Amino acid sequence: MSLIEKAAQRLDQLKQATAEPGDEPAELQPVPAVAPVEALADEEGASTPLARSSAPPLVQPQVRAAPVSRSVTIDLAMLHEKGLVTPDRPRSTIAEEFRVIKRPLLRNVNEEGPARIDNANLIMITSALSGEGKTFNAINLAISMAMELDYTVLLVDADVSRPSVFRQLGLAPERGLMDILSGEVDDLSDVLLRTNIEKLSILPAGMPHSRATELLASENMNRLLKQMATRYSDRIIVFDSPPLLLTTESRVLATHMGQVVVVVEAERTTHASIRQALATIESCPVKMTVLNKSRRSGPGSYYGYGYGYGYGETPSENAA
Repeated sequence: MSLIEKAAQRLDQLKQATAEPGDEPAELQPVPAVAPVEALADEEGASTPLARSSAPPLVQPQVRAAPVSRSVTIDLAMLHEKGLVTPDRPRSTIAEEFRVIKRPLLRNVNEEGPARIDNANLIMITSALSGEGKTFNAINLAISMAMELDYTVLLVDADVSRPSVFRQLGLAPERGLMDILSGEVDDLSDVLLRTNIEKLSILPAGMPHSRATELLASENMNRLLKQMATRYSDRIIVFDSPPLLLTTESRVLATHMGQVVVVVEAERTTHASIRQALATIESCPVKMTVLNKSRRSGPGSYYGYGYGYGYGETPSENAA
């Protein structure tokens, strides 16, 4: 029996129950048609007809997909020609030298040094003056650390006045750090770039900004650093910073760092410059120095590296 027939039968029964004796049965009113029905199972497994609502279906809110970082391709052959570390040549002289340089830094990250260091995975590479090789060392250190089995690495071009990481890598400028801090970009993933070097990502400096120093010292920078440092437990962040004696941005950035590496150019950087540069970052718990462009490390090697480090110590007279 259909739903309409059941409804008509029920209505007739109600009329008969309420009618007075001798009354003529009232004329049945037509039962309005109902929408098509769907069967729903009740608790006992029986099928119960259910009228389908004529109301329009609810529109589910659209959930924005999680942003995915874009990828860029670095020409490894070009890096090798420039004397940089490349993962496809792990036994090269430059790769071996940076294995020595990175080891004390990684020990501090793993809390294996003399004392526990807050934010040890935030490592700033800088120099006293320009042209001493800080960007060269920052890129090499980042790639060398990315070759480790237990870490992922983010290389940040924080030399916001004269960014050079992308130029050294043969890449075009992109939005990045300054755009996030100024509010032009909302999400870090929108400007973070994955590379064809496994476990290495890079963050561009972004567009120049007249208030770069204030932005680096802002609460936005504190939140960004916390987000970058804690999103992944195995992440190490390497910052290519401006020279310490030429801008104030590097001194502000150093206040956020757990470790600072100062690049010293052999036979060029003076003792006075080194001391003055180190004095600007006294608050940083770990200050290390890398001797760059030394020819004494081996025959036929253009780039050589000496390495010395201490907790707030001034380099000895033979360090430069």
